[in-house]
Amino acid sequence: MMQSTFPLLSLAIWLPIAFGVFVLAFGRDSNPGLVRGASLVGSIASFLVTLPIIQGFDNAAHGMQFVEKASWIERFNIFYSLGIDGISLWFVPLTAFITVIVVIAGWEVIEKKVAQYMGAFLILSGLMIGVFCALDGLLFYVFFEATLIPMFIIIGIWGGQNRVYAAVKFFLYTFLGSLLMLIALIYLYFQSGSFDILAWHKLPLAYTPQILIFLAFFMAFAVKVPMWPVHTWLPDAHVEAPTGGSVVLAAIMLKLGGYGFLRFSLPITPDASHALSGFVITLSLIAVIYIGLVALVQADMKKLVAYSSIAHMGFVTLGYFIFNDMGVQGGIMQMISHGFVSGAMFLCIGVLYDRLHSRQIADYGGVVNSMPKFAAFFVLFSMANAGLPATSGFIGEFMVILGSVQYSFLIGIFAGTALILGAAYSLWLVKRVVFGEVGNENVAKLPDLNTREFFMLGVLAIAVIAMGVYPAPVGDAIQVSVSDLLKHAAISKLP
Repeated sequence: MMQSTFPLLSLAIWLPIAFGVFVLAFGRDSNPGLVRGASLVGSIASFLVTLPIIQGFDNAAHGMQFVEKASWIERFNIFYSLGIDGISLWFVPLTAFITVIVVIAGWEVIEKKVAQYMGAFLILSGLMIGVFCALDGLLFYVFFEATLIPMFIIIGIWGGQNRVYAAVKFFLYTFLGSLLMLIALIYLYFQSGSFDILAWHKLPLAYTPQILIFLAFFMAFAVKVPMWPVHTWLPDAHVEAPTGGSVVLAAIMLKLGGYGFLRFSLPITPDASHALSGFVITLSLIAVIYIGLVALVQADMKKLVAYSSIAHMGFVTLGYFIFNDMGVQGGIMQMISHGFVSGAMFLCIGVLYDRLHSRQIADYGGVVNSMPKFAAFFVLFSMANAGLPATSGFIGEFMVILGSVQYSFLIGIFAGTALILGAAYSLWLVKRVVFGEVGNENVAKLPDLNTREFFMLGVLAIAVIAMGVYPAPVGDAIQVSVSDLLKHAAISKLP
């Protein structure tokens, strides 16, 4: 482990939270311009803090880097312990980056309770970064659960007509799953005498406790991903959430579940993970194929992209549980890419909704005739969503399919059908919304992107193409940590 001389991770976590609290405390709706300015400064500063972490990260080093450790609750041997490896590295800047985009996205759209809206996103950003950095089980749990509160408020206050129903459903699903995880964390504490996650990685466990701990973690992380059949909260949450809420939910919050599998399930319960891998692979393939078919028949743009998110995250869990380098690396690459692509798709839908106040595909048609700049971005992101080569969407899916073929040719074939389904629902969406004759006079009057919207989508387009053309910086950072994880997960922990 490499000890940090300067608390960069703490800064990445607490700076956005501090700005969020400041905005909430001093922001007033009488001066929304000041609130927006402070929020933008806070989000950009929080993102800039994460850049030295990328720069200072040693791709060849094993173990945790930028480690910070301080006593928190001495009586129970609980520490404020932070650190990152190649698995968690890129999620820190990604979270901060998406927060900048969300602040810009809500700049003109959010007119009421601006301080509360911006403050909630800034606090949520810090809490999510905390999840990716925590090396103490209780600290992880506190951050993991605390993320529910700002998102619950965001959906419940700025959401659509059924926002309260969607917010409560989101909260109950994710909270109930997490309670089982808390029981597992407490059991591990009593077995090891601490909440040190890295110590748990080395803790010998009998077969039955491993199975039970795996299932407890599985419930928490499967709901968060979300995996089929505990996915039903996500389409409701997406449809009712404001655009910024959908962006953060898809781009970052779903990744907390995928990350949890790599940090907890595989290294702490390797025997159970191997024993139940067939079960997880089956659920993942159902998500990839069945949910892909469900996406095809959606009439609401947000629901279509929400279901496509579930299908893409099915690829992630599939990659993790085939237990080879290609699959796990592909799953992580897919999570990072999905952060850019799904966020961009929801922003595009938000741009249309701000103009027509409708998400129904039937209300559009021929948008390219009145919004050519927007149409170019929408087509690019839809192609990335379908896994077009030279976009970030291709890299992760291709690696997972390669890993699946190495594991089992049949599973590789099933995984490959996802590319066909992804192309089908993405192209079907583009055809009905963007191309063809102008659908109605409302579409004919649509103004094209303004400077703010063009910048927001342009930055994401650069990220999608850059990662698609040159994925090496992401892949190189992941490689050593994934290799170490798989070596560890291959060794039985039965006493």
